[in-house]
Amino acid sequence: MLRCTELGLSHGDLEEMTMGMVYDMLIERANDQEKYPLKGQPGTLKNFFAGGGRIG
Repeated sequence: MLRCTELGLSHGDLEEMTMGMVYDMLIERANDQEKYPLKGQPGTLKNFFAGGGRIG
């Protein structure tokens, strides 16, 4: 309940959500605080799937 309160979820919100939805929100919140050293550039994902080479 503490983590739900930190996310700003009320008891009414929780009644309309599954546990999976709550877990997903908690995971996303934790991911938002991570620092990722590698940033994607426009077009790199398209090139990767089209066989255009490595990313990075």
